[in-house]
Amino acid sequence: MIKIVYDIKVYREGLKDIIKEDDVVVELGCHVGNSTRIISQIAPYGRIIALDKSSQSEKKMQKLIKEEGSLIEFIKGDVRLHEILEEVAKKVNKIGGCDVLSVDLGGGYHPDTTFKVFFIWSSTLKPRETIIRNRGLLDFIHSSTSSEIISSNNGWLESCGDDGIPTRLKELKLWSPKL
Repeated sequence: MIKIVYDIKVYREGLKDIIKEDDVVVELGCHVGNSTRIISQIAPYGRIIALDKSSQSEKKMQKLIKEEGSLIEFIKGDVRLHEILEEVAKKVNKIGGCDVLSVDLGGGYHPDTTFKVFFIWSSTLKPRETIIRNRGLLDFIHSSTSSEIISSNNGWLESCGDDGIPTRLKELKLWSPKL
């Protein structure tokens, strides 16, 4: 299932609804780790790979890792870069796949970038669930109508198959075998 929200409280409640105690969670846009802390409490037997490129994130995330333990791995990097996706895909593949993809890239800004990141990452990792926090995407969904019904029962767009996987990743066959 793919859930799109805007309000940070709704986002964090949504995390509680979809994450299980032993899930592998890839969190794109962890910033200073406030949601990461919640995820670590929901999934005490799981793994979290948290990513952010902001200068404020590194110090705060290292402190959080010391407090919460080794279930969190922080990667400072831009999630729009294929090298970062390749790095995470390799890690996720080694630990059995991604259960939940959590995307919070600026909340209300850049819905086009947020969708592209979601599409490529979810096509590659094929999570069971995805939650996205972005006002623009939510506004688009609520403003649109269609007579066609295409749906996904997973956290990625099944109708697209592997179309979103970058060529370099297809060649390396890094997508998750978990599903």
